[in-house]
Amino acid sequence: MISDFLKTRAKLTPNKIALKEYFGDKSRTFSQLENNAHKLAASMKSIGVGEGDRIGALCRNRVEFFETLFACAKLGAILVPFNWRSPCDEIIPLYETITPKILFYGDEDAQNALQIAGANCAINYDDGYQDFIEIGGEFKARDFWPDDECWYLIFTSGTTGKPKAVIQTYRMALANAVNIGQAIGISPDDKFLNFLPLFHTAGINLHTLPALINGCMSWVISGFDAKSVLDLVSRNELSCFFGVPQVYLLLSQHEDFEKTNIANLRNWGCGGAPLPDYLVEIFAKRGALVCNGMGMTETGPTVFMMDKENVLNKIGSVGKSQVLTIARVVDDDFNECPKNQEGHLVFAGPNITIGYWNNPNATKETFHTDANGINWLKSGDLAKIDEDGYYYIVGRSKEMFISGGENVYPAEVENALLGHEDIIEAAIIGIPDEKWGEVGVAFLSAKRQIENDELIAFCRSKLAAFKIPKKFIFVDDYPRTAAGKIQKHILKKEYENGN
Repeated sequence: MISDFLKTRAKLTPNKIALKEYFGDKSRTFSQLENNAHKLAASMKSIGVGEGDRIGALCRNRVEFFETLFACAKLGAILVPFNWRSPCDEIIPLYETITPKILFYGDEDAQNALQIAGANCAINYDDGYQDFIEIGGEFKARDFWPDDECWYLIFTSGTTGKPKAVIQTYRMALANAVNIGQAIGISPDDKFLNFLPLFHTAGINLHTLPALINGCMSWVISGFDAKSVLDLVSRNELSCFFGVPQVYLLLSQHEDFEKTNIANLRNWGCGGAPLPDYLVEIFAKRGALVCNGMGMTETGPTVFMMDKENVLNKIGSVGKSQVLTIARVVDDDFNECPKNQEGHLVFAGPNITIGYWNNPNATKETFHTDANGINWLKSGDLAKIDEDGYYYIVGRSKEMFISGGENVYPAEVENALLGHEDIIEAAIIGIPDEKWGEVGVAFLSAKRQIENDELIAFCRSKLAAFKIPKKFIFVDDYPRTAAGKIQKHILKKEYENGN
């Protein structure tokens, strides 16, 4: 069992600022955060929310989200953040599967929220939320949270493109706090920034939950803004930062970058997609060593993090696995591979999910149980370990590619394109892109030559922006196996060769 660490933290440092929004004057001390979370839990219980019930959230980054997260813990409910970047057509099937009792939302997403949930079970953080948290009355919150109980769900997708809800437990949250905490040396005086989207594990866990556990302050910005980040750095209002490669690119391109002393910030961390060497070098020239890392939604997320001492002489590495996670590179028979040999990357430890919500088949496929009864998470990545124990991700065994830190699954995009009345077949591949890391290219067999603007408009009605292919190529036929399956590796090779 895990004790209510927010309640304890509020006793330890009641008047210290926990969360403060960069724009405006909204903030929460640890005592205020605890009190509001408790009252919200009481209010939810008063309208019939109980243990195991789901609570939805469709919002940008804001302090009330974390009140809702901890209110769910106190009540035993499950928080489910939805991707506000997605159109309603993508969210509604997930919403109907999860069946939340309430959907919390902000003004920016009010139209979609009301279309998805209806006015009767939707509560606006910007209009009515403060009144709602006062209706609960007396409430006895849970003092202990079961280690492997589901706290919240984060959606990810499998190779079929069908989204899966990854179970995030209380034990995972604490293990991640230990992993990232010892990797970067978190101290109570540290200041962090919450800007990565809250429907991602990084938005919750890198570094906001570990910061709250350790009594640190986090600035909150509704979304990434390079000027605001550089302003905070210049004023020594940040000590540690985590972003995806695209964020580092945008920071390096901003007009304030050259005049900001980025060396003042103690730790720069990166993950979510491959980090280009040139970005490491740009920041290093300014005295900032960007520590590359790697994790998954299923790992809570922190697994790997590069140490600053080896950032430059181990460029391309994601570092070593952190203290509460065991990583291995294995062959097809699950035997450990020797140094510098590529193999399948697997994980075990207290930071690993127990599975996918209401999806036992996907859970079974994702884990391997060894002779000692240890469950190993199969990452789907290919990796190798060098002679010094540093890990390198060398490829992905799945077709998934990462664009701007977001996972893109070709089958989902192909399925959406096939909804167009003139498209007969579609095949998506990922190719390298300087700005986004990777982008999609669509090979289409169609009844007619469809204009690019029409294709983009169609995709926008079905897909989030990061999933939309950046290029459309019309083909008469595809290279195929004897069974008729499209050979995407040949398409990719021909594209790279300019054919």
